[in-house]
Amino acid sequence: MLDNIYKCKRNSGEFKFTILIPSWNNLPYLKLCVNSILQHSYFKHQLLVIVNEGNDGTLEWVKSQSGIDYIYSEQNIGICYALNCCRKLIDAEYVVYANDDMFFLPDWDKALSDEITKIGHKLFMLSATMIEPAGNNVATVAADYGTCIENFREQDLIAEYKSLCRNDWSGSCWPPNVMHIDCWDIIGGMSVEFSPGMYSDPDLARKLWEIGVRTFKGKGDSLVYHFGQRSTKRIRKNKGAKTFTLKWGISARTFMKSYLCIGSDAVNTLPDYTLASKSKANQLIKRIKSCF
Repeated sequence: MLDNIYKCKRNSGEFKFTILIPSWNNLPYLKLCVNSILQHSYFKHQLLVIVNEGNDGTLEWVKSQSGIDYIYSEQNIGICYALNCCRKLIDAEYVVYANDDMFFLPDWDKALSDEITKIGHKLFMLSATMIEPAGNNVATVAADYGTCIENFREQDLIAEYKSLCRNDWSGSCWPPNVMHIDCWDIIGGMSVEFSPGMYSDPDLARKLWEIGVRTFKGKGDSLVYHFGQRSTKRIRKNKGAKTFTLKWGISARTFMKSYLCIGSDAVNTLPDYTLASKSKANQLIKRIKSCF
């Protein structure tokens, strides 16, 4: 695997965030994502794109963009390996992980940066809020501005996005998320046993919980539009739910609901949480079932 990975760093300077964007033959969405970051960010960021295969023209396009650092893998190495490969190229104090099918709305980064300043320490995980065309995810905003690039109503979204802000919510877990690079290093980045990536997000949050992070907050005024499943619907998915249960002794659903209080109004510090005896028994049963 390592013999087929090429790293290219072309930019340096003072960056607020390093934004990691894995992309797998998804060039139209990647272009839209990168352009939205360049147009709508309040601060200057390091853009680091991980090109998996890139045989749809992605590699050639990224090479032509002098403002983008990149990693290229001849094979699709998935999200977990891809993000971990970026470490030596990261310049900023804070690292953001984003999907390539996201459209970033104005000042998305300022809201996150202002919250980091308020927190005043490194032990946090923050997320922007995703706007999605459908669904009942408690941590997102449902508003249909298009299900693909072809029917994307960009100008309507730009004109109306401020009306879509919501209260800050608890349970930061999904991208786009941001953490301090020291936390990334302590937990060792992504867990490759979840490769190519299903359930790697709650696992990342669970590792942060283990080192004492209790601030998991989604910012309701930091918004991105998410088309959704541009890549995951094309891959053979790993059995991440079982892997999570076997690894942590509880289900990802229990962790996100009971520990992170996903979707509820945000608090600055989540309380420590211990499962009741009955819940522990139920989780043990789930863990045993996950072995089969």
